[in-house]
Amino acid sequence: MARQLFAEFIGTAFLLIGVVGSGIMGEALADGNIAIALLANAIATGCILYVLITTLGPISGAHFNPVVTAYFALTAGFSRRQVPLFWIAQISGGTLGVWLTHLMFDLDIFQLSTTDRTGINQWSSEIIATFGLLFVIIGGLKSRPETVPTLVALYITGAYWFTSSTSFANPAVTIARGLSDTFAGINPAHVAGFVLAQIIGMGMAILILPRLFKD
Repeated sequence: MARQLFAEFIGTAFLLIGVVGSGIMGEALADGNIAIALLANAIATGCILYVLITTLGPISGAHFNPVVTAYFALTAGFSRRQVPLFWIAQISGGTLGVWLTHLMFDLDIFQLSTTDRTGINQWSSEIIATFGLLFVIIGGLKSRPETVPTLVALYITGAYWFTSSTSFANPAVTIARGLSDTFAGINPAHVAGFVLAQIIGMGMAILILPRLFKD
């Protein structure tokens, strides 16, 4: 259990370092070109996801995401007693990852984002993004489990571009990004709306995916 929790903690920390750090670097080097900054952000996030899922998957399952943990607990026999511990590891790891990223880039460690991300378009985007992420994970596990790291990395890289919210699809990531007033940030006042949308996306997945991907 301790190894699993540490894997979730360090994995989510490195995921946020990838997300926030590449956002900071991309914005700094893009000379005002938001498309280039987003491209850099998406590619780096996909790369770190592939690495983290491949290396830590055998230890903890490489959830790094409270909705993934909840989905497996509700549909796939994951121990429900472990769920709160996984959530704590994921959220605290993501928070530490943001703070370490600020330290690396010589920014104030403790921040709150001022980037507004709200509205029906953003919420619907997060519902779709979260459902899509679970679709990719469950579909991959049912067909070719060894491809899941690649599938998730490719999905998130693409979803940065084909969703209006840039596909947070993860409550731990959303909470942590509220603590960074950088390219990847989200106003803390808007975090709850994103998390609720992600839960709705998970609920849709619970209703649909077990029927779609039957044993």
